[in-house]
This record gives sequence, structure tokens and C-alpha cells, in this order.
Amino acid sequence: MSPDTRRNIVFAAMDLFWLKGFNSTSIADILSRTQIHSGSLYHFFPGKQDVLIAVLETYRDGIGEMLLQPAWSGVSDPIGKIFALLNSYRTHLLTTDCTYGCPIGSLALELHEPDERVRLLMAENFANWVKAIEACLVEAGDRIPRDTDRHALAEFVLTAMEGGIMQARTHRDVAYFDRNVQCLRQYFDMLEERAKPARVH
Repeated sequence: MSPDTRRNIVFAAMDLFWLKGFNSTSIADILSRTQIHSGSLYHFFPGKQDVLIAVLETYRDGIGEMLLQPAWSGVSDPIGKIFALLNSYRTHLLTTDCTYGCPIGSLALELHEPDERVRLLMAENFANWVKAIEACLVEAGDRIPRDTDRHALAEFVLTAMEGGIMQARTHRDVAYFDRNVQCLRQYFDMLEERAKPARVH
């Protein structure tokens, strides 16, 4: 079996899980999307849960290529990168009439009692996202006060993003996302102001 067949199955499932959710996506949906025979799918994946695991591994391993690099193209400022990433989610909200959700966030909300391997993979995906933001905060250096817990702040950025998306999708109004990001930006502005050396009078 060609590795391309496996890849096609995984990427078709990624789209379907995003559009319909995991529980509402059937093996028949995946077969229809990929135009392959069931034997080819079952050669790689004994069941839908195995497809989900492959999808989560693909998101985890592809965070740079699929998410960070496109969002950060042409952006060099580390704090600017954080808001460029948030803006990429805003763009998806706008182009989908506020139906787009973070794929991992949507799965985490849908799967209330996930298999332990699935739960750990979702946690890894969130952890990688936080790690990327934390790296930006570290790169920002003394623009952020030294006593700032950069890991906790990165987690807070993730929370603001996920919460903003959830509200925007529920209300079908991107303004809910925008207000979350605006408050976050104001907080960053205050942190940067606090980090400035005391003026000598």
C-alpha cells in the first residue's frame, strides 16, 4: 500500500472531523472523501479511533509547517508573532462565517471521556502550542518583566484564543474573538510598560 494512501486518509479525516466532528464522521464518509476501498483504509487503520490518533499525531508533528510558519511569514517581532498567530484564527473565523474552530479545541470539547492515548495526544498538541508562544515570550527578553511566569502567560494566551473562538462560533460574530484579543493586547501593553526601566527625574 502506498504511503500516499495513508496520508490521503488522514488529511480527509482532518477535514471531516473539522467540518462534522469526530462522532458525526463515519468510515463511509472518509471512504467517500478519499474514493478508496474499505480494505485500503483498514490496511492502515483497524478502526475510526486509529484514524483519530493519526490525525492528532499529524497535527502535533506538523504544528510548524501547518500553523506557525504560515502565520509568522514576514513577522520577526516575537510579540508580533503571537498576535499574528491569533490573527490567523480570526481569518479562519471570517472566511467560514464564524464556524471555524481550533481543531484540537473542538475535539477536546466533543470527546468528554476520550481514550487515554487520545487525551494525551490532545494534551501534547496544546502543550506544543503553548511551547511556541512561550518561546516568543522568552525571545521578547526584557520587554516582559523578569518576574513574569512566561509559561503561565503562554497558557493564558491559549485560553484567550480558545475562549474567543468558542464565543465567536456560538454567537456567529467575530467581535467576541476580537474583544478577547483586544484585552490580551492591552495586557501585553501593560506588561511592556511595567518592564521599562524607571525614568530618572
